[in-house]
Amino acid sequence: MATDGAAVEVSGASAEQAPHRLDKKWTFWFDNQSKPKQGAAWGNNLRDVYTFDTVEEFWCLYDHVFKPSKLPGNADFHMFKAGVEPKWEDPQCANGGKWTVTSSRKAGLETMWLETLMALIGEQFDDADEICGVVASVRQRQDKLSLWTKNAANEAAQMSIGRKWKEIIDVTDKITYNFHDDSKTRTSKGRYSV
Repeated sequence: MATDGAAVEVSGASAEQAPHRLDKKWTFWFDNQSKPKQGAAWGNNLRDVYTFDTVEEFWCLYDHVFKPSKLPGNADFHMFKAGVEPKWEDPQCANGGKWTVTSSRKAGLETMWLETLMALIGEQFDDADEICGVVASVRQRQDKLSLWTKNAANEAAQMSIGRKWKEIIDVTDKITYNFHDDSKTRTSKGRYSV
């Protein structure tokens, strides 16, 4: 019997040491627009910070760096699938759009950000392949959280994602979805809402 117990302890110890791999790789990005250079194009301050693919890496990064409360004003944190840049011009984002929710409380943004990150890396969305990533934007008056998707015209997928995200972040107010094409022409209007 002592042998069985020892075997269990050894296998338990090795299981604790093995990293917990995620289904996909994700990249954290940072963008600080608080001091833009005159004439600089959008995205010049955008930096990919770290790509991760384990639960342990995620928590290390989140605990020490990637909390919206640590951001200066006019700065953004992004978490996108590895290989996808958080830009309208990226081929994965070009035909997409975003669900957006606002928060006037920093604590509210932080909670929604963490819940969204965990839902993304935990593959909690039925249409997870449609999702590009999420952006937390800290602004002086009102913070925003935006969930970016690939194919804005796929209304069924967008509505499914919007309903699930609203449930995950525990929001009762209506949230809207805007096409990136509309945002580019400054005629941004909510195409879908839940």
